[in-house]
Amino acid sequence: MAKAVRASMVRASDGSLQAVGSWAFLLGVFVAIIAGALLLTDKSNPALTTVTSFLVLLGTIVGLLNVTTKETNSFLLASVVLVLVSGFGITVYSDVLKVGPYLQAMLVAILEFVVPATIVVALKAIFSLAERK
Repeated sequence: MAKAVRASMVRASDGSLQAVGSWAFLLGVFVAIIAGALLLTDKSNPALTTVTSFLVLLGTIVGLLNVTTKETNSFLLASVVLVLVSGFGITVYSDVLKVGPYLQAMLVAILEFVVPATIVVALKAIFSLAERK
C-alpha cells in the first residue's frame, strides 16, 4: 500500500513538473516570436537584456523539466536542426527589405530560447551515458 501511494505521488509530481516544462516551452516560443517582432529589432531598447535573460531562463527550465529520457535524442536532433537553420536564416533574411530585420530578430530570439534547453539536455544525456558505465 505504501509503495502504491509513493508511486502515485511520484507520478503526480512528475506530471506537474512536466506541465511546468510544457507551459515554459509554449511561453518561450510565444515570447520569442513577439519579442523578436516588437523589441529586438531596436538594439538600443533597454528591455532587450530583460527579454534575453527571460528567454534563457525559460530555455533552461524547458531543458530541465520538459524533456524525458525517451525524448532526448529526438529533442537534440530537432534542436540542432533548428539552431542551424535559424543561424543560416539570420544571414539569408538580411537582404529582405521590409521584413528582414523582424525575421532576423525572431530567429535570434528563438535561438536565445532553444540553445540553453539544448545545452541542458545534452549535458543530461552525457551524464546519463557516463552513469551507465
